[in-house]
Amino acid sequence: MIVVTGAAGFIGSCLVSRLNEAGYKDIVVVDDFSKKEKSRNLEGKIILAKVGRKDFIKWLSDFGKEVDFIYHIGARTDTTEFDKAIFDELNVNFSIDVWNACVKFNIPLVYASSAATYGLGEFGYKDDHDTISRLKPLNPYGDSKNDFDKWVLKQNAFPPFWAGLKFFNVYGPNEYHKGRMASVIMHAFNQIKETGGMKLFRSHNPNYTDGGQLRDFVYVKDVVEVCLFLMEKTPSSGIYNLGSGVARTFLDLAKNTFLNLGKEENITFVDTPIDIRDKYQYFTEADMSKLIQAGYTHKFHSLEEGVKDYVTNYLRHNEYY
Repeated sequence: MIVVTGAAGFIGSCLVSRLNEAGYKDIVVVDDFSKKEKSRNLEGKIILAKVGRKDFIKWLSDFGKEVDFIYHIGARTDTTEFDKAIFDELNVNFSIDVWNACVKFNIPLVYASSAATYGLGEFGYKDDHDTISRLKPLNPYGDSKNDFDKWVLKQNAFPPFWAGLKFFNVYGPNEYHKGRMASVIMHAFNQIKETGGMKLFRSHNPNYTDGGQLRDFVYVKDVVEVCLFLMEKTPSSGIYNLGSGVARTFLDLAKNTFLNLGKEENITFVDTPIDIRDKYQYFTEADMSKLIQAGYTHKFHSLEEGVKDYVTNYLRHNEYY
């Protein structure tokens, strides 16, 4: 039995789909199923049971002995939310409860961390355990993910295998419900369809041109492939980066969206909103050497390949993965 938390969300639902493709059908999905806008993400997928998030820890105490693996993907991911108590409850304390259950019942665990933990990148983007205690995230979301990483590294009791995944800028199908927090590619697609143009944030950093801000964009199909690898191969436990390993500009992203829509480029710039301006990452790029050294050999989608698949096979037809 495999458990996926956050299973009705973006990455979680794509993971359930990939597990089904790999032949896994005994999947228990965990989420807040009251949010109807996410319901289509699980349509057509083969699952064993649904468990509400608030019931999950109690469920684990009853059925933990039957669980073979847990993917703890569920989290509060809103980087514009500044109520620390919300993140403490959902991203730290809940994750601690999941970890402790995995230790008790000897269940391997993969959990979602975030590249938001790296802050402005003062210490680089290498997934070295020694640097985690020094990182300075830019918002309560990043703090919560780093707080849990730090807590994990202080433990004396561990699941038989565990991995924390620092997701970089993930994009791809099944993010229709995410609103403001959806990927820039989805926002670009919607803006181009509605207005014929695309607005990008203006640079407020003299070291970067408008649209020249650099991010490590990683396609969700690559993310779930790594998740599957970790379950099936269980390399050395630890915290791993999960990006493409290549930083690309927002202009590259926008241009490729226009290209795959068959539209003429029409890109303008707007000021970055005040509430996130001083928390804005101008550069991220995952050092992927640790995962490669662990034996991962699959080729990651380039930005061009990922955007083409996402736009032409999903966004244009409102399809789900």
